[in-house]
Amino acid sequence: MSESGYASKPWLALLSDAQRAPLAPAETLLHAFRAGVARAPEHPALAYFDGRLSYRETDELSDSVAGHLAAEGLRRGDRVAVMLQNTPHFVLALLGAWKTGAVVVPVNPMYKSAEAGHVLDDAGATALICADHAWESHLRDTAARARTVRIVLTTSEHDLQTRDDPRVLGSARLPHPSDTHDLVTVARRGTAAPADPGLRATDTALISYTSGTSGAPKGAMNTHGNIMFNAERQRAGHPVPEGACYFALAPLFHITGLVCELATCVGNAGTLALAHRFHPGVVLDAFTEHRPAYTVGPSTAFMALAAHPGVTREHFASFRIISSGGAPLPPALVERFRKDLGPYLRNGYGLTECTAPCASVPPHREAPVDPVSGTLSVGVPGPDTVVRIIDEHGADLPFGEPGEIAVRGPQVVPGYWKRPEATAAAFPDGELRTGDIGFMDREGWLHVIDRKKDMISASGFKVWPREVEDVLHTHPAVREAAVVGVPDAYRGETVRAYVSLRPGATAGPDELSAYCEQRLAAYKYPREVEILAELPKTASGKILRRDLRPPHRTPPS
Repeated sequence: MSESGYASKPWLALLSDAQRAPLAPAETLLHAFRAGVARAPEHPALAYFDGRLSYRETDELSDSVAGHLAAEGLRRGDRVAVMLQNTPHFVLALLGAWKTGAVVVPVNPMYKSAEAGHVLDDAGATALICADHAWESHLRDTAARARTVRIVLTTSEHDLQTRDDPRVLGSARLPHPSDTHDLVTVARRGTAAPADPGLRATDTALISYTSGTSGAPKGAMNTHGNIMFNAERQRAGHPVPEGACYFALAPLFHITGLVCELATCVGNAGTLALAHRFHPGVVLDAFTEHRPAYTVGPSTAFMALAAHPGVTREHFASFRIISSGGAPLPPALVERFRKDLGPYLRNGYGLTECTAPCASVPPHREAPVDPVSGTLSVGVPGPDTVVRIIDEHGADLPFGEPGEIAVRGPQVVPGYWKRPEATAAAFPDGELRTGDIGFMDREGWLHVIDRKKDMISASGFKVWPREVEDVLHTHPAVREAAVVGVPDAYRGETVRAYVSLRPGATAGPDELSAYCEQRLAAYKYPREVEILAELPKTASGKILRRDLRPPHRTPPS
């Protein structure tokens, strides 16, 4: 054990008895789903606007999807790309693919041809399940160029509900493409599922492609055991009644949504409420209709919900737990949200490579704010996980000293798909080197400062964008903020901020720069501020700093 004491897990004292209790997760999510079918067959498994599917119906429909895929020649270990929004079709496709023993490749449905083509080719996808409008607009040609795709099912987001909310389902229903099979038609055909493929915890369940914020996306191989460990840790550690409603705020194609929403909900025999894609008004209406007990989403989603003109405390009255992950959570947003709307937003931290969370704020505690850096803690690891802070040689650093965050535990994936060199670099001896910079205090609270690659060097001083962003978020007019380094002839780099404002608020670049100057060291405050209507984001809500750096954007005039 090192002198720093990470191996002694000081965070154990911060956990509840339920969180410290040993886990006995199901072998796979299919096993957990079948247990839900057995004990609550008529309980709603999926709610999609005014549509409902029970556990029994979801089982039968996904059986038929599996039977069709098997009849088309899909075999155990083949890859099925699922490129859908938060609709019941996603769940039917996922379960159907696993019932054949296949590996699912979740794909961001906002990807264009080149982005989708990279994933299809890299994964060697045999099958593609996507929306009909995406097929007609660009995926037909993309699939034709892919070397391996030979099975295609398409869907309409208008299926399995009748409300057709124009805010998110505004596009007209298309005639079904003549060159594909329709997922719902196939699901209702009643084709028998193939023989149980006998999936085990060590089998690969997903190839989850990283967001590609630096370089081409790589496919993390999430095993069934990785998924079920984190899902069961979420279920057992949070006070959510069995059968409760979980709202899918995070997209299901992202590891956070798939594990913390879908898998955890299934393990609790709950109802997963879906609303196609994020729209603050639609989400708030869904909260009123479904009265969910749990949701998780990025801070940017909560910023948008808090800024919606119709939001009230009643919208959030049913929640037992609201978690935030996938994007930094400013302390100012936590306090503003609690003051105006009631709930305390519980921070969390994870990556695709550790199958969503590896640290979170226990339900009975509140995350501390570091008085020096101003960062809000992302929580503490679980009892089965070891998080270390290391130097460039992999040696433990003392408590309180920043370094790279390293994670070891049952949620860490075995590596990247077809990337042995990248696997060796990122997972030495099975431990994930995250590329994130952070520190841990002596009690075990983990703080994430920033990505290693995002550090700004201004006149030789280190500036972490997150610290400047947190200060900007305390300004009453600021909704979102992103900070990047830009070339500067004198300083080497200087700090530039991009900001979006809250509805009805006004603030100028000089005002925001001066506000930071009063609260930060001279080398940290942004000399340049640009106000944008919206900041660029990934589909999971993470702000894309890379799209704000030169040469993507020119300096403000």
